Amino acid sequence: MIKLGCNESLPDGWKWYKAQECMDVRDGTHDSPKYFDEGYPLVTSKNLVNGKIDFSTCTYISKEDHFAISKRSAVDEGDILYAMIGTIGNPVIVEKTQEFSIKNVALFKFNNENVFNRYIFYFLNSRIAERQFNSNSRGGTQKFISLGNIRGLQIPLPPLKEQKRIAAILDKADSLRRKRQQAIQLADQFLRSVFLDLFGDPVTNPKGWEVAKVGSIVDCIVPGRDKPKSFTGNIPWITTNDLCHLGFTRKAKEFVGLTELEIKEVKAKLIPKGSVLMTCVGDLGIVSITGDDIVINQQLHAFLPSQKINNVFLMYALSIQKPFMLKMASNTTVPYMNKTICNSVPVISPTIEIQNQFGKIYEKVKAQLISSELSKVNCEELFSSCSQKAFAGEL
Repeated sequence: MIKLGCNESLPDGWKWYKAQECMDVRDGTHDSPKYFDEGYPLVTSKNLVNGKIDFSTCTYISKEDHFAISKRSAVDEGDILYAMIGTIGNPVIVEKTQEFSIKNVALFKFNNENVFNRYIFYFLNSRIAERQFNSNSRGGTQKFISLGNIRGLQIPLPPLKEQKRIAAILDKADSLRRKRQQAIQLADQFLRSVFLDLFGDPVTNPKGWEVAKVGSIVDCIVPGRDKPKSFTGNIPWITTNDLCHLGFTRKAKEFVGLTELEIKEVKAKLIPKGSVLMTCVGDLGIVSITGDDIVINQQLHAFLPSQKINNVFLMYALSIQKPFMLKMASNTTVPYMNKTICNSVPVISPTIEIQNQFGKIYEKVKAQLISSELSKVNCEELFSSCSQKAFAGEL
């Protein structure tokens, strides 16, 4: 039997538990205490970032409010925090360096000696947990998951020794993944520096390049509003979450694709290889180049390849105009740019020769990254594969 993408017939010694059956699961305050310039940090969902607590963005509450919240939701070393509102997830294992309170955050406490917190941490990051929470989340633009649903989370739990073995394997896979991410970040920082050296800041334009609206120098494709009813083909269906920012996007993370017939049924348009994609809803200014012919949803805008402008140059030039996008976007529940605004983003127009020079530097840097030791193993796919096998008892 399959339970939310995982085989329910687990190995000997494993058992399905609800979270509340093997851990103490609580949440933080739902009240809004008075804020001060100093005091005790109040950690909310937005402060859980990349497996750490970002105290730099916390608000502060009084000693009295902190103690009142801690009577119900005291946070201890080794506990796990989990965001319940907005971007659900982002679990953090607490390393207690200071006292703080929590609001609208789930709290997993480990009073059971047979449950290992790092195993639970990785499970909370797994697709099995994500699917359960996604099926139970509520709300429109501001999603949330209830404490009851978190307590009811179904967890495949092996003996403690096996939990620790699995966590150790996932620690190694995660370490490789993080090193790969750091290498990509360093490469992107270097390329941005090269871009600014060659062209100057496109916003202030110190080199006096001619400036044009992007829609006047390249053609664009705006996707239709109709979403396909089926996905049975090999032509990638790309959404915002699939974009490789400042890189190449070749496939959907969930491997969702369309046939030519399915594309025709919704009157979609094929986006050719080499086009520049840009987000126009939500997190604006994410840009990428298509590595293959694709189809996009209505949260994206596509600029078609042209001999008059280098697509790598255009990708970087657009990424630096994010402040313009935020200023011009319609702010309802989320920022939104219509076709006119997307096509009006200003782009400097240096000679094609210097654009191509930047494109060649980009290609060399990316080629070195691909040939590095870390790239000989696809770190993201390795971690994902290990995670899926781990919680099915197949690792």
